[in-house]
Amino acid sequence: MRTKIVATVGPATKNPEVMRALVDAGVRVFRLNFSHSGAKAFVPVIRNIRALERETGLALTVMADLSGPKLRIGEVAGSPLNIEKGGTAYLGLPGRGAKLPGEGPFISLDQPELLAGLAAGMPVNLSDGMLQFSVTRVLIPDELFEITALNPGLLTSHKGIVFPGKSIIIPALTAKDRTDIQEALDAGIDAAALSFVQNAQDVRDLKAEIEARRRWIPIIVKLERQQAVDNLESILDVADAVMVARGDLGQECPLSKLPIIQKQIIQACRLRDKPVIVATQMLLSMVSNPLPTRAETTDVANAILDGADCVMLSEETAIGRWPVEAVQAMRDIAEQAEAYALAQAGGPQRPEVEGDPERTLAYCACLLAEQTGAQHLVCHTRSGTTAQRVSGRRPRQPIHALTPGREALGLLNFSWGVIPHKVATKPESHLGRCQQFVDRSALVAAGECVVITAGEPTPGRRDLHTNQVKVYFK
Repeated sequence: MRTKIVATVGPATKNPEVMRALVDAGVRVFRLNFSHSGAKAFVPVIRNIRALERETGLALTVMADLSGPKLRIGEVAGSPLNIEKGGTAYLGLPGRGAKLPGEGPFISLDQPELLAGLAAGMPVNLSDGMLQFSVTRVLIPDELFEITALNPGLLTSHKGIVFPGKSIIIPALTAKDRTDIQEALDAGIDAAALSFVQNAQDVRDLKAEIEARRRWIPIIVKLERQQAVDNLESILDVADAVMVARGDLGQECPLSKLPIIQKQIIQACRLRDKPVIVATQMLLSMVSNPLPTRAETTDVANAILDGADCVMLSEETAIGRWPVEAVQAMRDIAEQAEAYALAQAGGPQRPEVEGDPERTLAYCACLLAEQTGAQHLVCHTRSGTTAQRVSGRRPRQPIHALTPGREALGLLNFSWGVIPHKVATKPESHLGRCQQFVDRSALVAAGECVVITAGEPTPGRRDLHTNQVKVYFK
C-alpha cells in the first residue's frame, strides 16, 4: 500500500496489542489528540510506539495534534434547551444578559474580538454546526446581538461556536499549545499538527517555539478556516504538510463547496510536492459497525484518486468498536484506488513546474525505473525533499528514502509511496550509502534492478543537492 494511514490513539487503541495490530494493518502515523489531554498522558503511548518500531523494524511517526483556540460559549441558564426554528436567542459579552428586550436564552461569549464587527444577516453556528442562527438585530455594537434560529436543535453550555465567513484574528498558538509542544518534544514526538491556522504567521509562531528548544520537527497545518483556504499559497510556503480537516472547515464554508475546496487544496499541495492528509468522518459508521458504508468507501477512494498522500481515522480508532477493522477497510480501499490510478496514469507523472532541476531529476529517475523494469527506487535525503519530489511523480515502484537523521523520518511517513529508513553516516558518500543499503537489505532480492538518486559534491558548489541517478543491480 502506498497511501499512508493516520490513526488517532484513544481508549480503544492504547493497548499495545491493538497498536501492533494497527501497524500490521497499515498504520504508519499515530495521532495524539491534545484537545483532551496533555503530553504527560501520552508518554506511555509513545513508549509503546517506540517499542513497536524496535519490534517491527518500521519507522513510525508520532504526531501531536495541538488543540488550538477552540471557540466555546459560556454557561447557558437552564441548559440543555430545545430551540425551535425561528426562535430568538441573544448573544453577547458576559454581563450583557441582565436586561434583554425579549424572551429567549442568553448565550455568553467572553472573547470580545469574536463579536467585533458582527452585523445583521451574518451567520452564527453552534454545536458543530447542528444549530444555526442568523443575526437579526445589533442591540449594542460589538457587544450584544439578537439571533434567530434557522433550524431546530439542542442548545447546551460550553459548546463550540463559529462565525462562517467572518474574519477573526486570533493566534492559532495558545498558551496551552505552548506548554503542550514543549512537553511533547520532551516526550519524543516526531511531528506537530497546528489547529485553526489562519495565515503563515501562525505557522512561524510554532516554528519559533520549536526552534527555541533547539529542535526541528515537521509542522502539519490543519486547514479548518476559510481564512486559511484564502491564504493557502502563503501557508504552503512555510508548512511541511497540510491536513484537510473537514469537520471544522465544513462549518466555515457551505457544505456544497467542501468537496471542491478539498480538491483544490490537494491540487495545490501536489503542485508543490507537499504531503496532504484528508481527515474527518472518512469511515465514521465503523465507530459502531464492522463494515463501512458505500458512500464512505467512495469518499476514501476519491480522496486518494485526487492525490491525497494520507487518509486519517479519528473516532474510528480512538473510541470505535472496530479500530483494526477500520484500518483494514481503509487499506483495502486504498489498494484498489492506487491500482486504478497507476493503470490510468500509464507511467510517472510529469512535473507541472518547468525548469526545476530537482523535480526533473526525480521524474527522470522514475522514467528510468519504468523503462529498465526496476523493482525499487532508492533515494538519499537529508531533509526529505528529494523523496517528496520522487513521490510527487507517483511511480509504480516503492520509494526507499534513506536519511541519517531521526527528524526527517517523521516527515517521510506522510508522503505517498515512501518507505523511510534510518542509515548510518558512513560511508560519507550518499551514493555509497544507497548501494550499501541495497546490498544489505532483505527487501531487495539478488539480481534485482534498482534506480538510485543521490547527491555528491561537485566543483564550484558548497551545498549538496541531489545530482545523480544510477541504475544498480544487486
